[in-house]
Amino acid sequence: MDSAGQWTGRRFIVRQENRLKAGRYTVRKLMPDGSEGEVLARTEVKHFSIEEKITFHSGVSGTRVLFTIEERGAGDGYDVRDAEGNLVGGFEEEVVASLVRSTWVLDQPGFPAAVGRERNRFVAVLRRVWDFLPLDLVPFLWPYHFDFETGGKQVLKVDRKWGPRDLYVVDILTPGLDPRLVVAQAVALDTFQDR
Repeated sequence: MDSAGQWTGRRFIVRQENRLKAGRYTVRKLMPDGSEGEVLARTEVKHFSIEEKITFHSGVSGTRVLFTIEERGAGDGYDVRDAEGNLVGGFEEEVVASLVRSTWVLDQPGFPAAVGRERNRFVAVLRRVWDFLPLDLVPFLWPYHFDFETGGKQVLKVDRKWGPRDLYVVDILTPGLDPRLVVAQAVALDTFQDR
C-alpha cells in the first residue's frame, strides 16, 4: 500500500484455509517472478453465520481495519467500504443468469459496471450437477474461473488454481479499478457462490 493507504499492484493471490469455525482468507501481492509477496490483508468468514459483514485487516498481525464487505439487504448485493466507512464500490449476483452460469456485476463509482461470468460453460453446468449428487463430503475440485467485462473489454479475471484448498490468482486488467473492491469480489466468489 502507498502512504495514502490505497492498494497498489494489479496482481494478487487470495488463499483460503478452512478452519473448524471459519474460513481464513489471506491476500498477497503476486510478484512479477510469480512468487508471493508480503501479506496485504487477512479476514475470517464464520461458517453458517447469519451476519453478512466481512472485515479485512492489515498484514499478518491484523491490527488495522482496511475495508469491509457488508450485505445491503436480503438479495440486494454487497457494498465494500473503506476503514472510514466510505463506499469503495459493490457487487451483486445476477440470480437468474446464475442458474446456469454464475454471473456477478461489479460496480465502482465513476466506472462502468463490469459483468463477470464463469469462463467455462461446461464446468458451470458440471458444478450444478455435482450439487445434486449425494456427495456432500466430496468437494468439487475442478477449478472455475471468472472473466469480468465492460463493453466487451475484459477488465478483470479471477482464476482458481487446482488443489484441495482454494487459491485464486486475481488480475486487474484495466487501470482505475480499486484493488480492495476486486479482492472483496474474489473472496465473495468463493464465500457466497453457493448460498
